Amino acid sequence: MPVIGTAGHVDHGKSALVEALTGIDPDRLREEKERGLTIDLGFAWLTLPSGIEVGIVDVPGHERFIKNMLAGAGGVDLALLVIAADEGPRPQTREHLSILELLEIPAGIVVLTKCDTVETDYLDLAEAEVSEAFAGSSFEGAPILRTSAVTGYGLDELRRAIDSVLATLPAKRNRGRPRLPIDRAFTIQGFGAVVTGTLLDGSLSVGDELQLFPGGKRCRVRGLQRHRTKVASLGPGTRAAVNLSGVRTEEIQRGMVLGAPETVSVASTLVARLSGSRTLSHPLPHDSEVTLCCATSETQARVRLLDCDSLSRGAEAWAQIVLEEAVPLLAGDHVILRTPDETVAGGPVILINGRRLRRTDSATLESLGRALSGTPEARILEILERAPADPASLAGALAIEVDLVESAVGRLLGDGSAVERSGFVVASGWLRGRRLQLLALMDEFLAANSLRRVVPREHLRTQMRLTAAEFDIVLGEAIQSDEAELRGGGAAPAGYEPALTAAQQAQVTAFLAAISAAPFSPPTDASPPPAVLAYLVEHDMVEATESDVVFAASAFREMVERTRFHLEANGTISLAETRDLFGTSRKYAQAFLEHLDALHITRRNGDLRTLR
Repeated sequence: MPVIGTAGHVDHGKSALVEALTGIDPDRLREEKERGLTIDLGFAWLTLPSGIEVGIVDVPGHERFIKNMLAGAGGVDLALLVIAADEGPRPQTREHLSILELLEIPAGIVVLTKCDTVETDYLDLAEAEVSEAFAGSSFEGAPILRTSAVTGYGLDELRRAIDSVLATLPAKRNRGRPRLPIDRAFTIQGFGAVVTGTLLDGSLSVGDELQLFPGGKRCRVRGLQRHRTKVASLGPGTRAAVNLSGVRTEEIQRGMVLGAPETVSVASTLVARLSGSRTLSHPLPHDSEVTLCCATSETQARVRLLDCDSLSRGAEAWAQIVLEEAVPLLAGDHVILRTPDETVAGGPVILINGRRLRRTDSATLESLGRALSGTPEARILEILERAPADPASLAGALAIEVDLVESAVGRLLGDGSAVERSGFVVASGWLRGRRLQLLALMDEFLAANSLRRVVPREHLRTQMRLTAAEFDIVLGEAIQSDEAELRGGGAAPAGYEPALTAAQQAQVTAFLAAISAAPFSPPTDASPPPAVLAYLVEHDMVEATESDVVFAASAFREMVERTRFHLEANGTISLAETRDLFGTSRKYAQAFLEHLDALHITRRNGDLRTLR
């Protein structure tokens, strides 16, 4: 279902026009009716001559309520830019026009209102003024319709024009990931929480499980309404009222997005292709603080311009935007940036939650250019060069259908640009580079620790700054290519074994002889250097306890077996019994038992141990 939005200066008759077209007063607040001033969003609907039903979002025109206007402008298919014939284009006319352009609203109609208040000659002048004011804009050449909400003049022609323009627009695409930016949340007695908004990217049905973003609260669709009529399901583009179960109204607010579980990104940073507003009075400097608006959300943000020091009216720039509060959105959504007094810029989101980008870096800017205008394959590869991903997350990141992503991924797999690993699509270049990095890190660690035969897994993963899943993919690739092998809690180059020097071998021989001479009471003052001791531990020649007592491995195994036999026969063992069992001192018995606890062989209960 198409959605129409109004736009225009305050008191130019937007709400009166909507009521005259539909018979529905869009001003719902008492204050609005008392003051005759639209403050917040209003809603109505209309059946066109063709039989098509459309929703209408009426927005406030006053400059103080621009943020409310922005909350209603997202998801609109056709904008009615309303201009009073007796005043012509005014400041909010121009600012609203700029916002519609920055949001890339697909189509527009200029509606001259209050035509009953001026002479025909004056109407001709008003049309000429509009044409001149909109020259070079997206509204240049748009139909200009003369109307009067009081007399009904021109309303039938306007309805036909809306029908005609909508017929030229492509049908709403169902991307299979429904999301509804929430513009209202309220409670209906006996039904619970209800939210309203324009449904994007998918369909909703009664019974669907959904999720609120941000926050992640799960809920379920209890009921659906379109234009105050109950329905079982709704398609993309529909103005919807959704009754929810499993969530309270107090947990919902404007700016949240209701969507299918795990399908909406919550952005703390984003990269956008910005255009300077046509009403921008002064260039926007790098590192400026602004208010960012996206659909019904808004937050304070800081703008890092990546390819220039300031953004001028009508110019374009790449920007990385750091948000004060997380905002739910997807790549392809449009953002608007405002200062307290004006709309300064806007444009499409290209990347979400990426690393901090270097300014004026040619490789970065070329990469962003490919992400903006490249083929699906090029855009997917751009994402995969940063990290592996699954097709569903790629579809969300690129704002395209999963089946198109799967086709593009198939072509990347076919030409060798990408491979599949553990359910992820992995760029071949990324995997090759990361594999070489892994091997280099292992060599570096073993060069600094010449007697270690294992490089700890977490050391490698943290040095590479990879998730556990990403690290498994890289390590698996190195193992598959016979360049590395798993060893205990880590990995090592395939076939690698450290070698002792003659001096170190002499230290080992002397130390092993010393601890073997008194296997249950080994001396603690004859330990070799830490590196040599680590070598003996890794080669299973000794067992080192946390109390600096080191047992010969064969002696320790014997002690474990004798202790296990005692526990199976008696159920418990005490420190004194351990001491007597091995004819040793309290010091060694305590070190041994504490090490058994650490190895999860025994469990301490007061002064006794039991077998785990």
